[in-house]
Amino acid sequence: MDTAGFESSLRAEGYQEILRRPVPAHEGLPEHEHGWDVRGLVLTGRFTVTSAGGVQDCGPGQVFTLEAGCRHTEAAGAEGAELLVGRRHKA
Repeated sequence: MDTAGFESSLRAEGYQEILRRPVPAHEGLPEHEHGWDVRGLVLTGRFTVTSAGGVQDCGPGQVFTLEAGCRHTEAAGAEGAELLVGRRHKA
C-alpha cells in the first residue's frame, strides 16, 4: 500500500492524527494501552504488536490495528521499523 493512499484512507475513517514514527532496532514497550484507536502501516523493518487478540507481526506494506483501551506490547525487529500511524480519538 502506498503512503498517500494509506493517509487518505485514515482521514476518510476519521483518524485525526497521522504521524511517522521511527522505532529503533529491538526497541519495545511493555504492556500498555492507548485512549485512542490506532492503525499503522509498516514502511520499513518489522514491527510486532501483541495483545489478548493475538500477535500482529508486520513487515513492509502490512497494517496493524488496535482499538482504544486494548492492552498490548510493541516491539521492533532487528533492523528497527518505520511506521506511518493514525490515531483516532473518541469524542
